[in-house]
Amino acid sequence: MKSKNVLLIFKKEIMYKPIIYRLARDFDTKFNVLEAKILPKLEGRIILGLQGPADSIQKSLDYLTGEGVIVEILAHKIMKDEEKCVHCGACTAVCRVDALTIDRETMEVRFYPEKCVACGQCKIACPVKAMSGTSIDL
Repeated sequence: MKSKNVLLIFKKEIMYKPIIYRLARDFDTKFNVLEAKILPKLEGRIILGLQGPADSIQKSLDYLTGEGVIVEILAHKIMKDEEKCVHCGACTAVCRVDALTIDRETMEVRFYPEKCVACGQCKIACPVKAMSGTSIDL
């Protein structure tokens, strides 16, 4: 079983089409809406957590792309610079999805990019600017 966080961008022409429900019905992919931002008559952005067999996830992503949805994988949108990080833990306080946690044995901050939804809050919270990359905000 694999998991992947993706940003889906729906342009106004397809924003109101019932597309996402087919992931579970036709492609054996479970999904969880992690965040959504809709600008009526402009575009919608939805972050989905996908889970299922790797081939099912890929077929789901291919289907979405075929329907005109712009799909971006979020795992590498935000990065942690290990050289800059002082392991203060400020970023862990704002991470809603536990992509940043403190290892209680070593007291070091651990980053799990596969959990990251690229909200950008860690970049704001980090006093030494160890977190960088592109957030998904409109």
